[in-house]
Amino acid sequence: MKIEQIYTGCLAQGAYYLESNGEAAIIDPLREVQPYIDKANGNGAKIKYIFETHFHADFVSGHIDLAKKTGASIVYGPTDMELGFNATIAKDQQEFVLGNSKIRVIHTPGHTMESSVFLLINEEGKSEALFTGDTLFIGDVGRPDLAQKVVADLTQEKLAGYLYDSLREKIMPLPDDLIIYPAHGAGSACGKNMSKETHDTLGNQKKTNYALQEMTKESFVSQVLDGLTPPPAYFPQNVMLNIKGYDSIDEVLERGQKALSPVDFEYLANRTGAIILDTRAPEVFAKGFIPNSINIGIDGSFAVWVGSLVPDVKQELLIVTDKDREEEVITRLARVGYDHALGFLKGGISAWEAAGKEIDNIPSIDVDELKKQSISHPENIILDVRKASEHFSEHVIGSINAPLDYVNESMKVIDKDKTYMVHCAGGYRSMVFCSVLRARGYDNLINIKGGFDAIKSSEKFSVSDYACPTTML
Repeated sequence: MKIEQIYTGCLAQGAYYLESNGEAAIIDPLREVQPYIDKANGNGAKIKYIFETHFHADFVSGHIDLAKKTGASIVYGPTDMELGFNATIAKDQQEFVLGNSKIRVIHTPGHTMESSVFLLINEEGKSEALFTGDTLFIGDVGRPDLAQKVVADLTQEKLAGYLYDSLREKIMPLPDDLIIYPAHGAGSACGKNMSKETHDTLGNQKKTNYALQEMTKESFVSQVLDGLTPPPAYFPQNVMLNIKGYDSIDEVLERGQKALSPVDFEYLANRTGAIILDTRAPEVFAKGFIPNSINIGIDGSFAVWVGSLVPDVKQELLIVTDKDREEEVITRLARVGYDHALGFLKGGISAWEAAGKEIDNIPSIDVDELKKQSISHPENIILDVRKASEHFSEHVIGSINAPLDYVNESMKVIDKDKTYMVHCAGGYRSMVFCSVLRARGYDNLINIKGGFDAIKSSEKFSVSDYACPTTML
């Protein structure tokens, strides 16, 4: 029996490849499906099943394309949802034969109503692994407030109650030596406080996971709902794409990888209302970019930030990126449903400059200059764009917290006539923030290179410069 976890760090997502006696199954595949096909072909196996733990909100699954290309059956747990593709809707406890093994569907509503986990019974007839989707994470459970955005008459309290029952009636009675394989790890917005570990035994989770401890349903509901922040706007849109269907990844890649000359790029930017998305590194972007571009670096939590800051997955995009990274950018956009890239700037920013087109920049300073500015221009404001919890933990005295997560709210209280020196933890989010506001006419923002990490490690700043919270927007 082969079990392989295929983990994608930028989405903190785990897909799974299972194989027994020449038959393979994929659990929760990503949008780009060719790697699964290549793996099966390389092993001399045929993909028989595509198991989906639920209708995902944080990414678009590859189930439809994978089924079309392999003839595999798509399997969901119990649901009344009308699907835009052929699928097997399993009953609770229904088993599917995979080679010499079996996979049992266990319906576990709570994260969503159709959420199910898959129990692998190996060739020896032993329960070996449990693929828990977003029902049970390592150290956490799935947030129960997402399905209410899609299904009428559901509340997060009802869902949390269902989750309590599912955990205690369906999962906790299973053997302690089961290996738990969840769909996500630390960094995903599908839970609150997931572990960095990507698998564990059920027995250890019973000891360490707060949600599996002895408590009343009322206490569980209270704890699970406590501290939930609003989900990104693209989540409900991804759910509907996973239910109703989407364009083939091959079509999306072909469309998005259209090379555009500076003239054509500028024409489309002016005539279509497309957002110019510059995916280069923040420090490179700052030195020169097309006016009104938004910087979300590909070498970071790219897809998550695109989803958080571009609310409509149908938004048309024009791409600026480093040479030979075009396919990577389009693929990672497609993972979260952004299928409408119109093309990329051929030759990159160098070609744009060579064509005599206008270039903008964002001033950046290091921590030494920040210290000088703080003394010579005390009226300048230090703006911390990290999450409120990060700012609360530790921050520069006198700084204002304006989280990137809620940039539209943060923007409302920034005075265009004042100068702000902007930082995050390491420099990625602050440049995103500066670029978004720059595109909206806020010209007095200065990026702090290296962010709070650089401030803390600098000899120019001491412990006396830090404190717990002062002002938060």
